Amino acid sequence: MRLPTTARLRQAVAGSLAAVLLAGCGASVASDTTTTTSSSSSSSSTTVVASDGTTVDDALADDVAIETGDTDYDEADATAITLSGTSATSDSDAVTVEDGTVTITAAGTYVLSGELDGQVVVDSTGDGIVRLVLDDATITSSTTSAINVVDAHSVVVVLADGSTNALTDAATYDDTSEEAPTGALYSTADLTIGGTGSLTVTGRSNNGIVGKDGLVITGGTIDVTSVDDGIIGKDYLVLTDGTVTVDSVGDAFKSDNTEDAGSGFVLIRGGSLTVTTEDDGIKGVQVLVAGGTIEVAGSNEAMEGSLIIIDDGDIELHSADDGVNVASSDDSAATDGQGGMGGGGMEADSSLHLFINGGSLEVWSSGDGLDSNGLATITGGDIVVYGPTTDGNGALDVNGTFEVTGGTLLATGSAGMMVAPATDSAQGWIATALSATAAAGSEVVITDDSGAEVATYTIAKDLASVVFSSAGLEQGATYTVTVDGTATSVVAGEAPAGGRGGPVGG
Repeated sequence: MRLPTTARLRQAVAGSLAAVLLAGCGASVASDTTTTTSSSSSSSSTTVVASDGTTVDDALADDVAIETGDTDYDEADATAITLSGTSATSDSDAVTVEDGTVTITAAGTYVLSGELDGQVVVDSTGDGIVRLVLDDATITSSTTSAINVVDAHSVVVVLADGSTNALTDAATYDDTSEEAPTGALYSTADLTIGGTGSLTVTGRSNNGIVGKDGLVITGGTIDVTSVDDGIIGKDYLVLTDGTVTVDSVGDAFKSDNTEDAGSGFVLIRGGSLTVTTEDDGIKGVQVLVAGGTIEVAGSNEAMEGSLIIIDDGDIELHSADDGVNVASSDDSAATDGQGGMGGGGMEADSSLHLFINGGSLEVWSSGDGLDSNGLATITGGDIVVYGPTTDGNGALDVNGTFEVTGGTLLATGSAGMMVAPATDSAQGWIATALSATAAAGSEVVITDDSGAEVATYTIAKDLASVVFSSAGLEQGATYTVTVDGTATSVVAGEAPAGGRGGPVGG
C-alpha cells in the first residue's frame, strides 16, 4: 500500500486521533438538516439499505446470515478425479464423464488434478457440502464456463496447499439463455473459496467468479481477469483472508442484490484486495469494511454503496470519478458515464449514509473525493483526500448533515465546490480557499494562535482549498494555514469567505 503523504501530526490537545469524514456537492458548509441545495436534480431510490447500523457489526445484525463452508477435509474420505485432455477418471459412482464434461452428482469431497479441456459440473440435489479440492488443476472450456454449479446445498472450493490452479471459460458461450452460466467459475449455490494454494481465473466472455447466492473468500491467492465483472456475490460477497487481485473491464468486486432486504452487501474483514477496473472498484448496497488491506489502483468510482461503513482497514482508492460514493442504485444509474459533476443542490436522502469509524483511508479522485448523497459521519480514523483539480467537483461532497466527532481528516482539492463539516460538529475543523492554486509537493502547515504546530502535510496533488479536522482543534479558536509560505488566518468552525471559488457559505 502506497502512502505517499508525509504527515507530522502533533496534537495541541492530548487525545487519540479518531475520525474523519466526507463531503457533499455544492459550495457550502454541510447542512445540519437532511436537505441541501444542489446543482443536479434529485432522484427517487428503490434500493433496499436494510440497516440503520452505524458500525459494521450493527449493520450485519440486520443482514442475511453469512454461510461459510469448511475448507478442512479428511483425505481418506476424498474422491480423486484425474483430469486428462477431454476426459477424466474416478472410482466414484457420483462422477460421470461424457464429451469433456465431468459431472458430480452427490455431496462429498473431490480432489481434482490434471488438465481438462472441458467443464466440471456440480449437480447435487441432496443435502450436504460438495467440496472441490483443486490440486494443480487446470480447466479450460471452449464452449461455456470452466466450473458450473447447477445445484447443491453449498459448495466449497479448496485450493490445496502448494498447488497452482487455473480456470478459463470460453470466449463465446454456446448457451446464452437466461439460466446459462455467466462466469468462468459459476455457482447457483452458496460458495466458499479458501485454502492456501493459488487460483487464476480468466473470464473471456463475461465475468470471472459468480456466486448467485452468497460468496465467501477465506484464503488462497486468487487472481481474476475478466472482460466484464470480476467477482460477484449476489446476496453477499465476503473477504476474510487471502490475497485477491482483480483486473476487470466491468465492476471488480461487488454484490448486486438490490431487491431483498439484508442482501447485496460487501464485507471485508481481512486479507488483501487489489483491483484495477474501468468501472466501479468495490460496489454493493452496503459496503462494510472492518479490516484488511484494500487498494483500488484504478477505477471509475472506487467504492460505491447506499451504506458505507469503515471501521478499520488500510485503504487506498484511485478513481477517475468519485473516490467514495454513497448513492442509491437509482442515483448511480442516473450518473453512469456522466463524469463526476458535483451533486450540489440535490436533496439529501437520509437513508444514505457514510460512516468512518477507524482505519486508514487515502483517496485520490478526479471527481468528488468523499461523496454522500445523504449523510456523512466521521467518528475516527486517519483520512487523507486528494480531490479534484477542477472546480466541477470537490474533495468533500455531502448533501445532508456532515458531522465530525473524532479522527483526523485532511481534504485538499479545487475550491469551486468546496464543502466543510457542519458548524455544530463536536470536533473542531478549519477550511480555507487559497488565493491561487498551489502545486503538487506544496507543504501545508497548520499552527495555533501561539504559533505551535498542529499538523504539517506535504500534498501530492495541486490544491486550491484545505479542509482539516483533528482532536487538537478547538471550535472558535484562530489558526493559521500556511501553504508554501503564504499564510491565511481561519477560525475553527467557520466557513471561509473569499478564495477563487467564491464564498463558502452555510
